[in-house]
Amino acid sequence: MAIPILKVEKLTKSYTTGAGQLTVLKNISFELPQGSTCAILGPSGSGKTTLLGLCAGLDRPTSGSVLLNGEPLADLDEDARARVRNQHVGFVFQNFQLIPTLTALENVTVPMELRGDRTARALGLELLRSVGLAERVDHFPAQLSGGEQQRVALARAFINRPKVLFADEPTGNLDAETSSGIIEIMLELNRSAGTALVLVTHDPDVANLTERTIRLRSGEAV
Repeated sequence: MAIPILKVEKLTKSYTTGAGQLTVLKNISFELPQGSTCAILGPSGSGKTTLLGLCAGLDRPTSGSVLLNGEPLADLDEDARARVRNQHVGFVFQNFQLIPTLTALENVTVPMELRGDRTARALGLELLRSVGLAERVDHFPAQLSGGEQQRVALARAFINRPKVLFADEPTGNLDAETSSGIIEIMLELNRSAGTALVLVTHDPDVANLTERTIRLRSGEAV
């Protein structure tokens, strides 16, 4: 049996505040098989982004464990967690996070260029074509619509051939029509690359497009 790409066990995250302990996530457990898709659904403040950050090793839990591609993140220091992310993880955020002074193609190839990979340009062009931006490769972010910028961000997320993609409200800044197009492209890229997807959303319609949904309310799975 294949090892799950992501295994989360009894994940809890608390912060110490002036008013005492604040628990933002409580006892969350789930597994994500390779190539499968999962939505984390819940209202604002339910702990979705915190859970995503813990799964990706961007933060450490108060208790519980995360295995990413079989590696226990809690045992790794900051540099080792960054290495695991660089090797296995792609990210898409609500606010695109493109570099304004780089063209669409340059934005897409940044992760590969940083690794000194010479095939970056060819793969970048192929990915931009697959997200429908073959004509826009030399445009800067300011010359692109919000939907086009998010498609550039999607192409960038896939250039390192990640085993799992973490998407945090990827359509949060887009209108409904553009949103559904972005989600369709993302799921298609996932299927063709065999990448698992963890998608944070507050929109039940978006969550319904994934194979399973984890609903959060006040930090607990309901």
